[in-house]
Amino acid sequence: MTDIPQDHPRYESLLAREKVAAGVKMGITSIQGLIAQGRGESFDYLIGERSTESALYAERAAVAALLLAKNPVISVNGNVAALAPEKVVSLADITGARIEVNLFHRTDTRVHLIIEHLKANGASEVLGKNPDATLELSHDRRLVDSRGIYTADVVLVPLEDGDRCEKLVEMGKTVITIDLNPLSRTSRTATISIVDNLTRALENMVKLAREMKKERKEELVKLITTYENKKALSEAISEIQEHLKTLIAEIEY
Repeated sequence: MTDIPQDHPRYESLLAREKVAAGVKMGITSIQGLIAQGRGESFDYLIGERSTESALYAERAAVAALLLAKNPVISVNGNVAALAPEKVVSLADITGARIEVNLFHRTDTRVHLIIEHLKANGASEVLGKNPDATLELSHDRRLVDSRGIYTADVVLVPLEDGDRCEKLVEMGKTVITIDLNPLSRTSRTATISIVDNLTRALENMVKLAREMKKERKEELVKLITTYENKKALSEAISEIQEHLKTLIAEIEY
């Protein structure tokens, strides 16, 4: 990767770009993943490149759901593997979640490379190499593991596409998404929608999981039962509006 000075004002953003580009070169990220990264980055500008109050609200509920789940699963695609493999592994370890590779642009080679990359970052087991169950979808994301996504009660699907999210919700699963676009079908369909940058969200969730694992079950249940996803999305849109107003005022001044 290109050596980016840490005092560069765009350091975090440029580092993420480099990681996704490196993922393409390694064969774990599809070329289409570069477009997805750019789209997400544009929405990150709109929220001020920070974890907002609505994001933290959703992240706490998401961690509670993972900790309470009987069979939690974290779904990983090429961009997630390139951007935050160690954070995925940490979150899985703390919450007891399985990790499963699930790809839209699926090849056996890509699945193998992602699994090996996750294991190199500390994962002991990664599902997805030999899918033995199917979702009612017309593309390769239908291919899942019966021990993982297919039977999971809670699924974290960062950087999701809407149709699989919709199908998983229809199957009665609690679906957690990380999507910087609060207007996307994914965000509007999911049970818990985190409008935040992937790396920040996972970092927050790892920290929260360590803290919340010590809380009583009743407190975790309360977080879930009082959580309102429409409220979180509405507040996320309001936070974007307020940030834009601040930028406009700075320009006018």
